This record gives sequence, structure tokens and C-alpha cells, in this order.
Amino acid sequence: MYACQNGHLRSDRVTVSLTNPVKFLRGVGPQRAATLEERGIATVADLLGYLPFRYEDRIRFTPIAEIIPGEVHTILAEVASGGGNTVRFARARGAVFHVTVRDSSGQLHARFFHGGYLQGRLKEGQRIVLHGKAEVDAYRPNRLEMVNPQIELVGASDATPADSTEVGRIVPIYEAIGAISSRMLRRIIYGVLLDFDGALADPLPEEIRARYKFPTRREALLYAHFPPKDQSIELLNNFRSPAHMRLIFEEWGYYQLALALRRSREHRQTGMAMRVREQNIRDALKRILPFKPTAAQKRVLAEIAGDLERPYPMHRLLEGDVGSGKTIVALEAATIAIENGCQVALMAPTEILAAQHFLSARRFFEPAGYSVDLIVSGRKRAERESALAKVESGETKLLVGTHALIENPVKFRKLGLVIVDEQHRFGVLQRKRLIEKGVSPHVLVMTATPIPRTLALTLYGDLDLSVIDELPPGRTPIETRWASDSQLAGVWEFLRREIGNGRQAFVLYPVIEESKQELKAATAEYERLAKTVFPKMRVGLLHGRLKNDEKDSVMDRFRGGEIDILVATTVVEVGVDVPNATVMVIEHAERFGLAQLHQLRGRIGRGKEKSQCILIAPKSITGEARERIETMVATSNGFEIAERDLKLRGPGEFFGTRQHGDAAFSFAQPLRDHELLELARREAFALAENPERANEIVAQLESLSPSWQKRYQLASVG
Repeated sequence: MYACQNGHLRSDRVTVSLTNPVKFLRGVGPQRAATLEERGIATVADLLGYLPFRYEDRIRFTPIAEIIPGEVHTILAEVASGGGNTVRFARARGAVFHVTVRDSSGQLHARFFHGGYLQGRLKEGQRIVLHGKAEVDAYRPNRLEMVNPQIELVGASDATPADSTEVGRIVPIYEAIGAISSRMLRRIIYGVLLDFDGALADPLPEEIRARYKFPTRREALLYAHFPPKDQSIELLNNFRSPAHMRLIFEEWGYYQLALALRRSREHRQTGMAMRVREQNIRDALKRILPFKPTAAQKRVLAEIAGDLERPYPMHRLLEGDVGSGKTIVALEAATIAIENGCQVALMAPTEILAAQHFLSARRFFEPAGYSVDLIVSGRKRAERESALAKVESGETKLLVGTHALIENPVKFRKLGLVIVDEQHRFGVLQRKRLIEKGVSPHVLVMTATPIPRTLALTLYGDLDLSVIDELPPGRTPIETRWASDSQLAGVWEFLRREIGNGRQAFVLYPVIEESKQELKAATAEYERLAKTVFPKMRVGLLHGRLKNDEKDSVMDRFRGGEIDILVATTVVEVGVDVPNATVMVIEHAERFGLAQLHQLRGRIGRGKEKSQCILIAPKSITGEARERIETMVATSNGFEIAERDLKLRGPGEFFGTRQHGDAAFSFAQPLRDHELLELARREAFALAENPERANEIVAQLESLSPSWQKRYQLASVG
């Protein structure tokens, strides 16, 4: 293989292969190798897969005299000295580091908040690259400045000069890994490419490369790490060069291929083909349905029923906004399974949500003669053993529970349907363990967190997707408003009026007890509200540290109207259905995530009365916190909120990785690259129709990268 030096290619020093451990590379060593391995970079192959997130044009730096205020520039300068231009560390101004730099055309000031780490590093004469937006100094209108620019030291005038990875080219900027800076990574990767032996397999079929005019994998990686001088910096930073598009396509495509192969295997499994069109099943569905279903509910139930008729297991994801009626659809699916002589397991992530499902199912099912039971960790031993015995005998038709369903020795007589609610809160192996308690049961997973289509295809591409996209009739839209602490007196007066009219309210806090974060805590605020703000009203407290029977008692009293105001933490995020609750006050709302705020708001607006959600947060907040609050005020559409949340947090944090398996991708992004995702999905599913060819590709991938094996295993059990 060839490596790039000063924009040209060279072909000497053939010593490094893909399987070489990073700890043996020049410039790495044991300590840096350990840091890299924590990020999943153990070999040369992993290192080459760590792509730049941005590129800077360091062929043509902007002279300081030509800087245009308000625009982003990259400049090459040196640290100035003398008079008022010395480097200083202003402790009195919140640890702000100030430095003045100069080139032959002029001077520029730079400020770095929390920049104490720069003290002693930026000395007179030090050459430095700065990248950022230049503005007119608010305090000195005749001076330009950059605030918190990206910086990189490129050698001092009297020391080691900058090398060809730093100036005179388009320079790749890598995300730092611990103490390993972008500059260190660039030099390490550059050295690898100089010494590479050229053995780089390309599993992407040649016909696909030709169809989309993609370069080979070798060419794409070389280009992505050190692009030629004549390339468009805009194209590079938009990840739309042919090399970037090929690498994004392959990252989507290989994962989608694993999903497609898994679906193909599932369709070859022998499942339970259920009867769904017989009169007794129609009659049973009518008995349990307490109201006229929406058109969306009818459509989704028809999709599920069609799956249940097939001779292979259903694997379907049911999406629906808060309050859209997913639970009743799931119970209708359970009815079909029960009428076919099967048992149903319904797993929920919290005991409160499990209890809510248990109460709903019992209300609908017991009049129809279906036995319903509950398994949670807090049940007494005798009750748990009795429940387990009834499940094993087949007497219990629907078993509801938390992860206790997989932790207890639960044995089903004939498990035909597994329902997993708020499924993104469970790890893939947890779901797999529940499914394995039956013989190829049908699987329905549900979420009240609307998932943008591109992300659904990324994470759950092997699942058929059903969406309930309308709310039941009669629901009054929730009004959301933003108030500050100074307006709390008026908020509390509003609560008094609502409760005086026979309504109930939630008041939520981010923490249970007071802490160093200076946040209001649920326990302390409960005492204050009950004694001084609402002394004539019935105030309750609910949080995660209460014992199970205490939590059940509080929720039963709130549902029954014995508590007027429930002070709580996010333990009420899901599974609380109290139609008489019309007000929710969320203090420190800026501390909550967007999806979480939407879920919390969904606890009200479940009756016919007008409901209000009041977000308490400083009006001075900025950045993402402000965007979250403004989004909540602007819309109650969960799908719009999910799209906005994905843009704010990115796919890696949208669900988190601890519970959901590491489905993060190196550089592909669902929103930016949705068109490539659609193409890759189409090609992958077409390839899966030829299992022999598809498995050849998978075998090549598994020999190419351990990280791919991890992804493939995730796809295999998802």
C-alpha cells in the first residue's frame, strides 16, 4: 500500500500489518496503548477505522489582517510578547487564559475559559494554529479576538519545526482520546500509513463499488486520513467525498447485512401459526376493548395479527407517542395468543410500570376468565412461589413483571407471545433470555419514545415496524409554559385553584435528597410544600428509594384521589396513569433530557380536562438547555421531539449504550447519512437473498476486525 507524504505517495518501509497491536507502534507505548484500547482501538485495523471528525485547510492560512469578524478562520501565528501582550492567567476572572498571537500582518487576542492547562505551554515564539470564529472584542472595539478557538502547537521557531502532518496540507482533526491529542493521533496514524504492508481486504462486492463509483477500501482510508491538497474542504467536512460516502455506506451496509441474515434465519424457524379470524377470537377482542379503537390502532392490530398467522415468529416494534394506546393493542395481541391456548409474558423496566400493566390487564382480562399474575422482586416468597406454580401449570395466561421474569426460575407451560415494553431500557441479552423461555415465541416490543425512521432502521432493522400515529379522541392538548423561580408564587396559586376544582397535580424534582449540586430535592421540598405552601391539602411523596409496598401504597392513594399533590422524582416517568391529574410542575427543568421531559409531561393530559405542564427554569439559560425548554413549549408531538433530541444528543446518546448494546458507529450518522442508510439497507437485504455469498462477506469481515464481530453479535441477538 502507498502512504501519503506532503500530498504525494511513497512505497517504502513495509513493516506494519492490520493485525499489529497498537502498543508496538512508534509513538504509542504501553500507557497510550492502554488509553487507545479503552476506546476499542487495539490493532492497526481499529486505528485506521478511527477517522477524523473535521478537516482544516492549512495550505492557505488567513492572514490576521484579512480576518472578517463573524466568520470562521484558520490562522498560523506565533505567541507574542512584550508590553501588554504577554501571556497571562487571570484567576480573578474565573480561570480565563489570555494570549496574544501575531503574524506578519497583525495581532489577534484569544481567550480560553477554563484554560489553566495552557499556562506554561504557550511561550514567546511558540508557533500555533488557531481555528475558530473571530469577533470584535466587546470591551475593546478596536481589537479582534477568538473565544475558545481550537488550537494546536506546531513547533517553536527555535525548536522542532512543524512536520508535514501539521501545515502545508489539508490537515485531519481527530477527536482526542484521553491524554492523546489530535496531533499525537495524526502522527501515529501517519506513521502507520508510511509503514503499512498493503494487505487490506475489501469485502464490499465489486459490483456494488462499480454501481456507486466507490473507491477501494484502501483508497478510501488513505484519502479520509490524509486527503490530497486539491480536494474541497467543504466536501470533506460534510463527509460527502467519494471516500467518505464509501466508508459510511459500508458501515451501514455490513450491519444491515447482519440484520438481514438474522431475519432470514428467523423466517426459516418454525413458529406457532395462530388462528386470528375465528368468531370466538373476534368476540374475545370485543369483550376486552373498552372503547372504539382509532384507525391507527386498527391498522397496527391488523399488522400484528397478520404476523401471528404466519408459521415463523413475529418480531415487531410498536411505536407510539405517550398516551396513543399501545397497551390496549398489546393486550389485544395477548388475547389472540391466549385464545390459541398460549401464555403471554409482558416485561416492563420498572415496578411501577409493571404494576400499571398488571392492573390494566386484570381489569380487562379477569371478566373474560383469563388469569393474570405479577412477578416483581419485592413480592413475598409465598406469593412468588404461588405465582410461579400457576405459570408452570398453565393456569396463569398473562404474566407481567420486571427483569424478575428472567431472574426467577419462571417456567411457562406454553409461551406463545413475549411483549417487552419500553424495550430500549433492556439489554439485548435480557430480551433473548426471556424469549428462550418459550419455543420460538412471537415477539412484540414497544416504546413510547418515538424513534426517527433512520434510527429505527439502524438499531432495529431486523424488526417490522408499526406506528400508532394518532391519539385517542377526546384528548385535550397539553399546554406547556416556561416559568422562572420568581414566578413560583403564581404557579402555586394556580395549583390551589386546580385542586380546588377537584383536580390533582404532580410536582417533580431531579434528585431525592439535597446535594452539593444546589438542586432542590424531593424530600426537602415535600416537607416545605406540605407544611408551608399547601398546609390544607393532601401532599404525598414518591421516589425510588421507598420500599415496594410504600411505593404501591402512595400510587394507590394518588390514583384513588386520596392525594392532591404528588411530589416525586422521575420514578413516575412511565407507567403512571391518573386521568384526574391535570397539572405537572417540573423544577430545574433545564437538568432533564428532552425525551425525559416529554415522557414526564405524558403523565398528564389523560382525561378530558385541560392540562398544563409548567417548566421551572432560569430565563437566562443558553445552549442546549434552552433549546430543550423551547422545544417543549413549542410542540407536544413526540416524533418532532425525538428528531430534535437526536440532533441535540447524537445517536450515541439518544438511547445510551450501557443498556442497549454498543450499536454506536464510528462515523455514520442516521440524520446526516439517511440516504446512504436506505441504499445500504436495500443492497444488504438483496445480498441476504443469496446466503452463500452473504456469509462469505461476513466471514471476511470477522477476520478483518474484532469490532465488527461485536456488532455482528449484537445484530444476531437483537
